[in-house]
Amino acid sequence: MGNRLSKIYTRTGDAGTTGLADGSRTPKTAPRIHALGDVDELNSVIGLLLCEDIPADTREQLTTIQHDLFDLGGEMAIPGFNSITEAQVKRLEEYLDAYNATLEPLKNFILPGGSRAAGVAHLARTVCRRAERSVILLGHTERVSELARQYLNRLSDLMFVLSRILNRHARQADVLWEQGRNSAVK
Repeated sequence: MGNRLSKIYTRTGDAGTTGLADGSRTPKTAPRIHALGDVDELNSVIGLLLCEDIPADTREQLTTIQHDLFDLGGEMAIPGFNSITEAQVKRLEEYLDAYNATLEPLKNFILPGGSRAAGVAHLARTVCRRAERSVILLGHTERVSELARQYLNRLSDLMFVLSRILNRHARQADVLWEQGRNSAVK
């Protein structure tokens, strides 16, 4: 970290721009800033999930993911910089394979819910999907790493599978979607 934050407010953003890590300034409404903000929000939601009662190995994996997301944030904050590696994407795939191997195949869609931890994992999944869309949108106008997109895609899948794992950990059932449940007139 080149500069330490000794003063939190700088007033440099009062005019609607923000500084990137390369020293340039860009509008706070720019696609790059949306992507950076969505990745930051995702990291915060995972931080919220870490406040829940979750298995120790899952806690360690989520902490690793938070560090990866900070790497990804750095990638978003420096145009042309690549930080996410193939090894990071592969690690998510390994987590997914290990968790999914312990679950029964789904025969129905599930609704977000069950345990509180599973609900937060679903929230992380939806924020991750938004971050992925923001990074893809940024890629329409600027170069974006394919690995960054892959990482977010795998992470949203992991958050879905993890919601099921966390329900099982809490001895809660997944909430199954019942098609047409509310369509009958009573």
